[in-house]
Amino acid sequence: MQYFEDQLRLLKIERDEDLKIYLKQTQSASAQERRSAGLTWYPIAIRGSEISRGDYLSVEIERTTHLDLPHQLRFGMPAVLFSNHNPKEDRVEGVISYQGGNRLKITLRTDELPDWSRDGKLGIDLLFDNHSYDEMQSAIKTAATTVANGIDDQLIKVLVGASSPGFNSNIQPYVNADLNDKQLLSVQKILSARDLAIVHGPPGTGKTTTLVQAIKALKLQDQQQILVVAPSNTAVDLLTEKLAGEGLNVLRIGNPARVSEQLMSLTLDGKLSGHPEMKQIKALKKQASEYKNMAHKYKRNFGKAEKEQRKALFDEAHKIMKEVGKIEEYMTEDLLGKADVITATLVGANHHTIRNRKFSIAVIDESGQALEPACWIPVLKAGKIVLAGDHCQLSPTIKSNEAAKGGLNKTLLEKCVIQHPEAVVLLEEQYRMHESIMGYSSKVFYEDKLFANANVAAHLLFEGDLPIEFIDTAGCGFEEKLEGTSATNPEEAAFLYRHLSQLTETLVQHHATDFPTIGIISPYKQQIQLLKDMMPDYSVLTDYVNCISVNTIDSFQGQERDVIYLCMTRSNPEGTIGFLSDIRRMNVAMTRARKKLVIIGDSATLSRLPFYADLIAYAEVHSGYKSAWEFMDA
Repeated sequence: MQYFEDQLRLLKIERDEDLKIYLKQTQSASAQERRSAGLTWYPIAIRGSEISRGDYLSVEIERTTHLDLPHQLRFGMPAVLFSNHNPKEDRVEGVISYQGGNRLKITLRTDELPDWSRDGKLGIDLLFDNHSYDEMQSAIKTAATTVANGIDDQLIKVLVGASSPGFNSNIQPYVNADLNDKQLLSVQKILSARDLAIVHGPPGTGKTTTLVQAIKALKLQDQQQILVVAPSNTAVDLLTEKLAGEGLNVLRIGNPARVSEQLMSLTLDGKLSGHPEMKQIKALKKQASEYKNMAHKYKRNFGKAEKEQRKALFDEAHKIMKEVGKIEEYMTEDLLGKADVITATLVGANHHTIRNRKFSIAVIDESGQALEPACWIPVLKAGKIVLAGDHCQLSPTIKSNEAAKGGLNKTLLEKCVIQHPEAVVLLEEQYRMHESIMGYSSKVFYEDKLFANANVAAHLLFEGDLPIEFIDTAGCGFEEKLEGTSATNPEEAAFLYRHLSQLTETLVQHHATDFPTIGIISPYKQQIQLLKDMMPDYSVLTDYVNCISVNTIDSFQGQERDVIYLCMTRSNPEGTIGFLSDIRRMNVAMTRARKKLVIIGDSATLSRLPFYADLIAYAEVHSGYKSAWEFMDA
């Protein structure tokens, strides 16, 4: 089928580009350079090891320096332990089986640590993640084979646009006093859907709340196990916590990004550790470890009898670990069978523990940020799919421009919203923003259908404050500076802090008891770094730094603050705005604010795009348009 052939072709283009970028970052780079790129922990210390299933060794590792550097090492990723003495030869590959804070566990393909691990500086390198691509490719091929073999799979036909979704009309009306009308309608749509239902949740409209109540209702209706997935560990964690809070027996497959005690107790490892059979497992592992230690005591120059004794000890250890494997398998199946809901990432939906498991329903949250090939992994495990998200916010990260232009940037959610409007419910009441902050986003992205809940519609920092301001730096000489693929604007950053300092003094004068939370956002990483470096220069802010976050738009997805400062950065005579033209990203940035949104930018540069010209006009209508000169003379 051409549909799936196109998906496979685009996925291959993306994989090739991703590999090219990875090789460019790693092939001739030093450990220090790889560390700066987020691909390496170096130096590290080994904090412990224990034998795992088969001939594998689980090693606990801690990074000991550069603790504040962001990194890409995550659960399930392939990695390699290396010695910097001889990094090309002294290396053992494995898979990250846990990562939290500055510690991780790596399961190595060996039954003992090599001799070189006791000397010199060690590190962990991230390997290229072929596994995720393999899983996506396999899912697409399976779907294609299903169609090619003439199997009448209604869900696949609906998702590729060859058939319309069906709904049962005899479902009892859903009642829940805690949900608004559109949220109730959304749950009703999910309960009545035979194959597909879609929850379109704009910012602040309670999508997660709706989804959690829908999953509870589905469980009561169906009594079968439900699979709940999302593209990121953070999104999976949020749903896991909320579902457990509603009294459902939730089993989290994989490693949580947010390492809390509650979350750890919901993971497979956490539940296994509390299982009645765990005492026996520990005793057997200890025994196997003792046999291995005894075997290692034999020197290399020994006779035939010693060789046989050493082999016998190793054989006994392996026999015990086989028994451990069987008991762990039984415990895992026991826990899986008792779970109401299983949660995982999209790729984690094919984790070896649930690879062959089928579900009546799969819920894919944040599907507006998910690559379509990844969505087919859970789709093939279920008879009915619920897609939840917002295709008007951040789209998936795609490395290849060719793949993006070819259509890989179009998500399954976006396609289904267009093809099957009868399956969609748009949540319209938002509980986050002042109505003036919400208004422009509602008009541009949501057909002007959003409205603010009465509790937030008019909330301000203080009486008489403006909820939205566009401060125009045109003519101020705040020129951008291009650095590689990023941009900075030092004068704009300095102006932002002067404005924030004035706002802080005003808040203090108004005797604000609780200082508001403030987010400073820029689309450019270099500008973010500059803003972070400059903050200590503004003494008025010293007492409030714990209330101020500075980060990129992507990092603020799913978050909110009382005040958002948006530092646009671009200012040039040509009117070049780069990826500021991605208006969905700007939708995310603007809708993080609860009570005040301050946008600082050069109208002469930005207004070349109608989206920004209209935004500036919108601010003017709401008395929020100001020139930067007004503040500089103050």
